Amino acid sequence: MTHNAPLSPRPLRHLSEVHHRVLTAAQLRSHGVTTAELHEQCRPGGPWQQLLPGVVLLHPGPPTSEERLHGALLYAARESAPGVPAQPSADEPHRPVYADAVITGLAALTLHGFSSTPPLPSLDRIDVLVPRLRRLRSAGYVRVLRTLALPTPRPVTGLPVAPVPRALADAVAELTDAEAVRRLLTDAVRGGHCEPTAVVRELTEARLLTRPHVVDAVDSLLSESRSIAEDRLYRMVREYGLPDPVWNVDLRLPGGPHLGGLDAYWPDQAVAVELDTRAPRQDEDALWSEYARKREHLERLGITVVHITPKKLRQSMEQQATVVRTALMASAGRDPAAYVVVLPR
Repeated sequence: MTHNAPLSPRPLRHLSEVHHRVLTAAQLRSHGVTTAELHEQCRPGGPWQQLLPGVVLLHPGPPTSEERLHGALLYAARESAPGVPAQPSADEPHRPVYADAVITGLAALTLHGFSSTPPLPSLDRIDVLVPRLRRLRSAGYVRVLRTLALPTPRPVTGLPVAPVPRALADAVAELTDAEAVRRLLTDAVRGGHCEPTAVVRELTEARLLTRPHVVDAVDSLLSESRSIAEDRLYRMVREYGLPDPVWNVDLRLPGGPHLGGLDAYWPDQAVAVELDTRAPRQDEDALWSEYARKREHLERLGITVVHITPKKLRQSMEQQATVVRTALMASAGRDPAAYVVVLPR
């Protein structure tokens, strides 16, 4: 018997959430939709359409941004368990789990709330990370990126999204415009999305610091990070009522060697603050050894050195102010420090 009217698969009438508006052919078969019915529904002008190979959009017209994201994950998810619904709960009644598939690149950064990335509807491509051994090709608007080890995803609106440093590295890998790279990295720091050290570490692992335009952007990033951290340090001293230090100074022994630069120094209490803005490049161990040697030398002279990272200043400024205040108060019970010459840096 020939059917001229479109078939309506009864098991799907009640489905309305986005991950039920986009399903794989295998999922449709589990709902009782035969291959013939699927082809009939996806005919030109029909009520359904093939969004990606093996992925079907259950309505005509263009997909929403959310549908495109779910479709990309369904396409890339491991075949043994694509979009399998997790155990329902009161908060998330039918949240799917996408095995071995993580959104990355510009789409991930937009989901993380970056202001410098294009809105989701304007993205022609969605990047998805999968394990290296997966036999899967890019298709349609989905670009498949293989990785030796999938990063632990961060859930954003129920979607598995790569952490900001990894998403940045995957986005930067495709950019040749130095200004675009600089905007992304600056957005990461100014927006408080991640620490510069995490970005540099990921770019190093991705072997992107061999590209001159990326190196230039990283130098700007580190400069931006230090500037922001210095502003926060000034604010910490002001807002938490700490005595005014001398800012950005070099210390020397009288007629002797240079002892090192400090971001803030209280001469009467012999207390110093140093911002730790090291970048994890190949010379990280050497840099840390230099920090440690300077700190040990100063402390042998009776000078207390407080190391503060930009992350601590951003996340726990009051706690850092307490650490500095405690060091200042403790100076009254210590032996006098050696005399040092304080010079502007």
